[in-house]
Amino acid sequence: MTNQSNIEAAASVIAESRRLARPCCPISERFGITSIEDAYAIQEINTQRALDAGARLVGRKIGLTSVAVQQQLGVDQPDFGMLFADMEYLDGAEIDSTKLIAPKAEGEIAFVLGKDITHADVTMAELIRAVEYVVPALEIVDSAIEDWKITISDTVADNASAASYVLGKNPTRLHQLDLSLEGMVLNKNRQTAAMGVGAACLGNPLDACLWLARTMVEVGRPLQAGDVLLSGALGPMVPVQAGDHLQLRLTRLGEVSCQFI
Repeated sequence: MTNQSNIEAAASVIAESRRLARPCCPISERFGITSIEDAYAIQEINTQRALDAGARLVGRKIGLTSVAVQQQLGVDQPDFGMLFADMEYLDGAEIDSTKLIAPKAEGEIAFVLGKDITHADVTMAELIRAVEYVVPALEIVDSAIEDWKITISDTVADNASAASYVLGKNPTRLHQLDLSLEGMVLNKNRQTAAMGVGAACLGNPLDACLWLARTMVEVGRPLQAGDVLLSGALGPMVPVQAGDHLQLRLTRLGEVSCQFI
């Protein structure tokens, strides 16, 4: 395991890079952060620092839900990051691109919980009962690492590249929905930029959420009623910049949009 001083130094570099919206070199190289355990230790340091400074934890995000991307980074499971209240934008909102480094957007399905999940062996049936509703979501991912030259350790340490998110306002119950068949079209400036389907997210976004729910209990940050779960991309990431308008359309779950300024 990397020594604690390097872990704390790496956490500070990432936090400062985010604060200034200026990229840093890969912390995997600079500080020798090569293990997933060390990367999550860095993420946890910055999570606790944010909470101590008054930030409010309101959910989690799941990354690396594509098997192809997992293989590219040499891992066999997703990763997770924290969602804070100040990351959320309203549907149709303007997002200040000067606060971001190299943003990209993903079309996703967001789950909102109506019950706490406190058991590491939570079943699929229990998870389904805990879900209050689902909505379409745009996740804005960003990397503190220059030119997105990331290893799995870099992205995990950098809060799974989480930056912000936009939720749709028309909640839908899970009843009789097959989320694996939910189609997605992500338009940028009124042109199709990405297409996808629920099955691209670990076969079904519910499977991704079950992994997350179990994992969060194991790491000591169990999911609570009201938490937002960004379940993972349904299609390719789309680079965005000032002036871009995004609109996500899902087959049955509706639409959500935002504008970058």
